[in-house]
Amino acid sequence: MSDFLPKEVREGLEAARKADLRKKSRLRIHAGDEVYPVLRFWDGGFALDAENAPHLRGLVDLYHGGVHLYQCLIVASSEEDGEMLFEFKRNTAAVDKAPLDFHRDENAPIALLGRS
Repeated sequence: MSDFLPKEVREGLEAARKADLRKKSRLRIHAGDEVYPVLRFWDGGFALDAENAPHLRGLVDLYHGGVHLYQCLIVASSEEDGEMLFEFKRNTAAVDKAPLDFHRDENAPIALLGRS
C-alpha cells in the first residue's frame, strides 16, 4: 500500500509514527551526559531514532521516567526503517540498596528496643 503513496506523504507518516512512539514511551537511555528516548524495547534490546542516536557501544543506563531500571552493556546491531537497533550483551537490573550477604529470617526483628 505504501508504494502507491507519494514520497512526501510516506515521510510525513513515518515522522508522525516516530513522534507518537516518543510520546508514549517514558524509557530513556543515559550514555554519559547524553539522554536518548527509546522508541521500542524488547527482551533482547531496544530501538532509538536513527537520526538522533549515534552508534552507541558499551555501558549505558536505562531509565523509566526517573526510575533506574537496568545497567546495560550494548552494541549497535542494525538500522531498519529509521530506527537504530541495539542488542544487550548484558542487562543487569538496578537495585536501590546493597544486596545482603546473609539470609535474613522472615520473622527476625527489624530493630531492638533498649531498656528505659
